[in-house]
Amino acid sequence: MSRYEREFDTGWDTLDKDDATTRAYAIGVAERLGEGNREELEAICDEMDSAYHRSMVELAYEEGRNEAKAAADPDSDADAVWAELVQDEVTTVDPDAVPGRDSLPEALDSGELLDRQGVDSTERVDRPDFLDR
Repeated sequence: MSRYEREFDTGWDTLDKDDATTRAYAIGVAERLGEGNREELEAICDEMDSAYHRSMVELAYEEGRNEAKAAADPDSDADAVWAELVQDEVTTVDPDAVPGRDSLPEALDSGELLDRQGVDSTERVDRPDFLDR
């Protein structure tokens, strides 16, 4: 029995779009970990009633594959990757490791462009200097 089959019931009759995208994401993670389940993915896509929802399922599947690839390094345990990405186990983050506002590169800084002009500023609507004699 695969990780996906242990986590999700495969005997479903209907799926809503949220459940379908969650399952597609999990299938993507499982496939990257070596447990493919293309038949289930195709059945989920067939269950969706519009091309938009089918594309959302496919995007969720690809996102699961990509995140599993990023999370799995040669030393990582497949069960730990599955637990982190699919089972939503709590991940703790060291507050000191989170970059602050001061750590943004200068190119990403908002600069003066987004600063608000003064309330009494009418310079923008004044006659340009080059038109004065």
